[in-house]
Amino acid sequence: MNTAVILMNLGTPAAPTVAAIRRYLREFLSDRRVVEIPRFIWYPILFGAILPFRPQRLVHGYAQMWREFGDSPLRVISRKQVERLQQRLQQDGENPPQIRFAMTYGEPKLSTVVQELRAQNIERILVLPLYPQFSATSSGAIFDQVAALYKTSRDIPALNIVKHYHDHPLYIEALAQSVLAHWQQHGRAQKLLMSFHGIPKRNVELGDPYRAHCEITAKFLAQRLQLDASQWQLSFQSRLGRAEWLQPYTSVKLLEWGTQKFSSIDVICPAFATDCLETLEEIAIENRIVFQSAGGGEYRYIPCLNDGDAHIELLRELIISNMPR
Repeated sequence: MNTAVILMNLGTPAAPTVAAIRRYLREFLSDRRVVEIPRFIWYPILFGAILPFRPQRLVHGYAQMWREFGDSPLRVISRKQVERLQQRLQQDGENPPQIRFAMTYGEPKLSTVVQELRAQNIERILVLPLYPQFSATSSGAIFDQVAALYKTSRDIPALNIVKHYHDHPLYIEALAQSVLAHWQQHGRAQKLLMSFHGIPKRNVELGDPYRAHCEITAKFLAQRLQLDASQWQLSFQSRLGRAEWLQPYTSVKLLEWGTQKFSSIDVICPAFATDCLETLEEIAIENRIVFQSAGGGEYRYIPCLNDGDAHIELLRELIISNMPR
């Protein structure tokens, strides 16, 4: 039986240009899963304040990342994940599932990948969002896209979508091993900051489980690393607009620690399975400036799990456990 796995990530602009960044932001920020504000309120903000100006502020940093990686970091690392995971599954025996990757926004589109799999008569498909913690703003958007693609199909393959893996033992262990390897190389900093992507506070009040999932991940990771409450902190990054988002805010916490003259901090982003512009630009560069400009000392970013061995083993286990029968 032909099987396939689609690794899903948020997305990336096609190129580090103002036009490409604007197209990407327009698609991303027009999704009702991402921004739930009524359209008559949101669209004037999006088209009048964000799209005309934000791409110009982002293009320099994005161009720098493209030069370093040769393409979008997210696409480059996603290809490596697919290649390494395919090799690992081939070691398990004959006829392993075909591994592909797609983006919720940007290229390659989920619709394109599904169309290609349909042409190959794939009979079982596992969609694996690389979002360990579930949120309607991220994984929920993938559920919507999958449902829309098959809404009018006469023949639908056996489908499954992994909802979350925020507390999976192999995920916690992979995070812990990445921190321990970093400490072995660089020494342990004064504080470990676990910075998760933020969402509006109202989303959680309406039932989104994201904050609870983040807190569970952070607690389990701290326990695995044998950290007491004074040695680590959870925070949320990337807030947008004037509404209150989940707190504490990463940038505010870093400003506070810088003002307090912390000698060193380590920062990890457990909500991201793959390094992207948000981790490499916002966290590794912009927030370093926030911390050090306020008087802080050494600032060290711990990379995402990416295509590391422990991450590949986690993805393999998620595929084996969740492949539709």
